[in-house]
Amino acid sequence: MTDRRTLVPADVAAKIESCVETWSGALITLSHSLHHEPELAFEEHRSVSKIIDLAEGAGFETATGVGGLATAFVATKGTGALTIGFCAEYDALPEIGHACGHNVNGAAAVGAAIALAEVADSLDVRVKLVGTPAEEAGGGKAILLRAGVFDDVAAAMMVHAGGRDEVGGSSLAMSQWSAEYVGRSSHAATAPWLGANALDAVAVAYNAVGLLRQQLEPGLVVSIIVTEGGQACNVIPSNARVAVEIRATSTSKLRQVQARVRACLEAGALATGTDVTITPCGEDFAELRQDDFMTRAYSRAIGARGRTALSRAGDHIASTDMGNVSHVLPAIHPTIGYDVGDAAHHTAEFALHGTSPSADEAVLDGARAMAAVGAELALDRDQRTRLLDRLQISHLRREEKV
Repeated sequence: MTDRRTLVPADVAAKIESCVETWSGALITLSHSLHHEPELAFEEHRSVSKIIDLAEGAGFETATGVGGLATAFVATKGTGALTIGFCAEYDALPEIGHACGHNVNGAAAVGAAIALAEVADSLDVRVKLVGTPAEEAGGGKAILLRAGVFDDVAAAMMVHAGGRDEVGGSSLAMSQWSAEYVGRSSHAATAPWLGANALDAVAVAYNAVGLLRQQLEPGLVVSIIVTEGGQACNVIPSNARVAVEIRATSTSKLRQVQARVRACLEAGALATGTDVTITPCGEDFAELRQDDFMTRAYSRAIGARGRTALSRAGDHIASTDMGNVSHVLPAIHPTIGYDVGDAAHHTAEFALHGTSPSADEAVLDGARAMAAVGAELALDRDQRTRLLDRLQISHLRREEKV
């Protein structure tokens, strides 16, 4: 059961609450605007402009195009020794828009950053809002992590839209590949022996993956579809392509399954005398590791809003590039619940609920709760020391590599 006793001092909690209330109209407007103008991965230019305008209006210093990504940004405020990060998502899905609720995710992160910045000076913190594009396809957070955008962040957090409040769950590590087979075309009736059939290569690989599945551990998933297989029945296909998605309960197990799937794909080429090129589609996602203290702090804060968050500790739910962040620094990725009926993520029905009154309340409650987590991290002496020590060690390790 959620602990409803917030450990944030009353005066700090009051300032956070007042700030969220002051900005509530702008935050809800942002959420609705993102929802009404959905943009796909790496194309979220209007979404970024909307968030930047709001952040600058709240006194944040901003920079766009960070980490080499045109639709990534950072917005900072405060000069404290401890940098608390909030990850804003805002990419949508093809044809069905914000069917994963990233308009709620993004607006809540903006609200949390603004609210924590209101008390930044008294807490000796610096607030960093990181705009993270392409969670649905590409892995923006992984790219920004490698580019050093999170190097100064002591702890990071975000909330994710969902049908109920949940904390503590993990996610599946994931990779996506495209495999292209190239052979030789020939007339399928008069000289098929002169061809090297790329579609046959796909058939061998597809069946090999199907046979592999029976020997995979529970929680390990391989999905494969044919995306190109020829243009005419009377022509031996010289080109064919498959898309493959691999999920596993840990990064180490993902690597093991990747090796076996690669062998299946290469077997298709070997058996048919074709060539295969296997190309990653975006970044690999690591499994999510949720920080224990931050999870408890979030449970307390969301409980103070009258919500009860279900613990999903031990469960692996979907996949997210927030997992990559969580392998490098303390992080949380709880679910903020609102009424979605029976709709599941990644459906048009889920998207219909993204601007409902309960979704709007989720934006504000998520902002309040995350700001409170940031305050607890700053005020708890042991946690503050833990985070600053980790940062120092991380900096030393980076310097050693240089």
